Amino acid sequence: MSQLLIELLSEEIPARMQAQAAKDLERMARERLAAEGLLPDALKTFAGSRRLTLVAEGLPEAQKDRHEEVKGPRSNAPEQALEGFLRKTGLTRDQLVERDGVWFAHTHKPGRPTPEIVAEMVESIVRNFPWPKSMVSGVSKLRWVRPLRRILCVFDGQIVPFEIDGIPSGNVTEGHRFMGSGQPFTVKDFDAYAEKLEKHYVVLDLQERKDRILEAARTLCFARNLELVEDQGLLDEVAGLVEWPIPVLGDMDPVFLDLPPEVIRTSMRVHQRYFAVRDPRTGKLAPHFVTVANIDATDGGKTIALGNAKVLSARLSDARFFYSEDRRVSLEDRLEKLKGVTFHAKLGAMYERVERLQMMAEALAPRVGADPARAVQAARLAKADLTTGVVGEFPELQGVMGGYYATAEGLSPLVAEAIRDHYRPAGASDEVPDRPVTMAVALAEKLDTLIGFFAIGEKPTGSRDPFALRRAALGVIRIVLGSELRAPIRELVADWYRTLRCFVDPGRALWVTTPSMTVHLGAGGRAKSQEYAVYLREFDEALLAGGPQVVAMDREVDIVFDRLQREAPTGEILFQFRPYDEVVEEVVAFFADRLEVWLRDRGQRHDLVSAVFALGDDDLVRIVARVNALDAFLKTEDGANLLAGYKRAVNILRAEEKKGALPVGEPVRMSTSSAEEVALIAAVGELDAKLDTALAAEDFAAAMRELSGLRAPVDAFFDKVLVNSDVSEERENRLRLLAKVRDAMGQVADFAQVTG
Repeated sequence: MSQLLIELLSEEIPARMQAQAAKDLERMARERLAAEGLLPDALKTFAGSRRLTLVAEGLPEAQKDRHEEVKGPRSNAPEQALEGFLRKTGLTRDQLVERDGVWFAHTHKPGRPTPEIVAEMVESIVRNFPWPKSMVSGVSKLRWVRPLRRILCVFDGQIVPFEIDGIPSGNVTEGHRFMGSGQPFTVKDFDAYAEKLEKHYVVLDLQERKDRILEAARTLCFARNLELVEDQGLLDEVAGLVEWPIPVLGDMDPVFLDLPPEVIRTSMRVHQRYFAVRDPRTGKLAPHFVTVANIDATDGGKTIALGNAKVLSARLSDARFFYSEDRRVSLEDRLEKLKGVTFHAKLGAMYERVERLQMMAEALAPRVGADPARAVQAARLAKADLTTGVVGEFPELQGVMGGYYATAEGLSPLVAEAIRDHYRPAGASDEVPDRPVTMAVALAEKLDTLIGFFAIGEKPTGSRDPFALRRAALGVIRIVLGSELRAPIRELVADWYRTLRCFVDPGRALWVTTPSMTVHLGAGGRAKSQEYAVYLREFDEALLAGGPQVVAMDREVDIVFDRLQREAPTGEILFQFRPYDEVVEEVVAFFADRLEVWLRDRGQRHDLVSAVFALGDDDLVRIVARVNALDAFLKTEDGANLLAGYKRAVNILRAEEKKGALPVGEPVRMSTSSAEEVALIAAVGELDAKLDTALAAEDFAAAMRELSGLRAPVDAFFDKVLVNSDVSEERENRLRLLAKVRDAMGQVADFAQVTG
């Protein structure tokens, strides 16, 4: 068995692309080797600022001969089908074998030398590599992320010869651009390759580069009684920018420490790729930074530190100017500018979104125990910082800067906190708001995003989620479950549809609901109705109580526009939304899927989530409580055995249902009933009232305990009683009894969806 070593050396590869490039290289190589019957014992890839490397261990020197049997058409198939099969296999009719009325082709392919296969594989990978962005070098038509300079390809110590657009393969590579010897060097295997790269100041492994950066940066800070502000995302990026990482501690002008620490850290991180440093005694930022150089400077990095400090001072001077100017205008006075900021073409400007947020926050405030006035004020000002200079320079600080400006204006700390944190949680590791006003605004922000995009038909598809709706749903789930907030999803969607009243004056607006969308008609310009004609139906009156006038007609929409022009001569279509009853079911299903993922990530069985969601409940807190109780119940002996009995009952009922309609009504005690049948009738009869009491109190553990009482009579029934009796009255009564057992258990969960 032999080793394969491949290196693709180019100009600088963007750090953000390196990790995926390493995965793509491994995937493509593994797929192509497997397709040729070559399965390596181990395969590993490496990515850095200038090179992609692959090493595969345990490859055979040659491919084995392959014998294949290919199934063809039936022997009585049309002649055209047989001719197509012969062309596909390259055989003649007399070379086919007929078996059981079907033609089979037996082919033999002699194995090829592995280097020959590798040469084809590398060329295919290079020409089809899925870079997010690529370019041509100017001297060839080959597309690569940056101009490709060298191809190293060695198998079993020997060069695999081939050429791609004038770039020949070889056994030669080179070290660090500046610190290396400047002379290329040859390698014959991976050990020699890694060792020589190290000698030429290249750390091949990404994790080793990250470890070196962290260790050296911590040591530099410790020597000055400082503490490194660690940042995993920044570490990943910086480790992809350097081949020989050398952290350098620099000093910044202390005068900038009066800026918000988030501004300082963001400027360091986004513009300069610096790590911030804090004083461990106070926990506040210190006037220092850590930058990671790609060379080991002769002066210990003093010149590098000074140069970086000057650049940082210039950046922070700009930030200070923006911060000072921003505070000259209040958040309230900035709201008018939001009319010129588009949120989405089909959802209006940011100003209109703010109006929706206010109404959502007001509706949510009683649910979370917040002061409605504070919630509305925070929602009204939450997006005002989008027009500030600091947020224009650092979009990452949306909300954060609004919180600072609200505090500077003397607004309530509760309002300032809600403005600051209304985007949270923004990720899996982000903190969840736990203060009532902040929760109301954060939920309003996420629900408006989620429901709004569903209402205009912009739903996630597959891996595509351009508006981060999955993240918004998970944010809602974490807030709701963390606070045990009782907020059924259907009610939240209805609250959002009510916010659409904010767009127009109720006396001069019309809602027109069609089978495919909800059209909002209001003042602002001439109607354009000739593009489509649709039929109308009445909108859900509950959603529009006290809102715009509802017009429901069975004629084409032109008539509605005629009426609109008489009452409001300058009417136009403002927005188009899909009907509430369609959107609400999709949103509930979306939350079900997201909750299932969230619980599964925490070790919960996905089938239990499905079993509870099948009941149609949309209260997330109640659903999770049911799932937890069901999980605990099924782990008991009674639960496991009762589940088996349930499935047996359901299977019998399904089989009988295929023969005809099942008998309906209550099971009764018959003169021929056995003791086991009578006992089960009694147990089921007593169960309904007990379950109703437990479920009404949302004591799901008690409901499960009541169900466990069925275990013994169900077991005894199936052990002693023949359901399909020859006496039709007995058979029908027993089927009614099994249906009663199924329906009683179905009040707690859909046990048919439990796989255990």
